[in-house]
Amino acid sequence: MTQNTALTQKPDRKTAMLNIITAVRAGFPFDAPEAQICGDTCVGCPRKLIELVESDVLYWEAQLQREELPNMTEIRQFGKLCKNVRRSLVRNGLIT
Repeated sequence: MTQNTALTQKPDRKTAMLNIITAVRAGFPFDAPEAQICGDTCVGCPRKLIELVESDVLYWEAQLQREELPNMTEIRQFGKLCKNVRRSLVRNGLIT
């Protein structure tokens, strides 16, 4: 029973935030040229949305380096922001 419990444990707050940051860094086009991001038709402004997420990623990386952990609400809000921005980037054809 102990082994089964270990498999179903949720990550701690630091690990949860780092998992989100890793997924965002791997999936979002932070380094794409502006000409590729800004097109003729946009649903929302992809450039501004990417900048928003990037600033939050940098903020949380700095916080985690200082061992300042996010609370559960902050993790949820950051995850929700990233999910919504990802949805917009998919609509604009920047990621699949």
